Amino acid sequence: MAPEQPERVNEQVDGHHHRDISGGGIRAAVFGLSDGLVTNVSLILGVAGAHPGGPFVRLAGVAGLVAGAFSMAAGEFVSMRAQSELMMRELDVERSALRRWPKAERNELVAIYVARGIDRSIAEQLVDEVMSDPELALETHAREELGFDARSVGSPIQASASSFVSFALGAVLPLIPWLIGSGTAAVIASVVIGVVTAAAIGWVLGRMTGRSRWRTALRQVLVAGVAAGVTFGIGRAVGLGTGT
Repeated sequence: MAPEQPERVNEQVDGHHHRDISGGGIRAAVFGLSDGLVTNVSLILGVAGAHPGGPFVRLAGVAGLVAGAFSMAAGEFVSMRAQSELMMRELDVERSALRRWPKAERNELVAIYVARGIDRSIAEQLVDEVMSDPELALETHAREELGFDARSVGSPIQASASSFVSFALGAVLPLIPWLIGSGTAAVIASVVIGVVTAAAIGWVLGRMTGRSRWRTALRQVLVAGVAAGVTFGIGRAVGLGTGT
């Protein structure tokens, strides 16, 4: 029995892994898909609630898809670009400080580790080893002082593309019934597609985050349902008020 223990330990170690969530692409894709679904299903049902006719609902849905996808992509690119430029600037400042005042930077890093409970002699030995490698020193100072990994700044283009594609995918799903039909049947189909897609997004989020999949799926459905219900009610009230 004893020889089997190392094998079980190795299995546990081999199965321990983490996803790379620092680049921004995954976050942008999930957010874009959810936002595209909620935005367009709400827009479509809100317009449909006013009973303007199928062609007008289709036009509104397509306009919402195109405008939303480009808006999401542009916003994600600008925000990620600004974030990466800020990080690069801080890295340049830290790199200059390491070159001009290595002793002060060394003492600063030692003080950080000592404040965390590491014995000073061990902290000094560790920091001296780190400071012997300029790139390692920069990465360590960036992580400990600035709070980010210098190797994972993130790609604005990746985040922007993920936002565009995922928003468009989420937005086109509730629009499909209106591309092939109209009226009450299209409204019901959009609602069903919205519920199923929102639940699927929540299920995936629950799996990614380790939370309850059912609870996360239900939360996602409720969020989409409230947004769509409110806009449908407003569209119906406005449509009735104008006599359309």
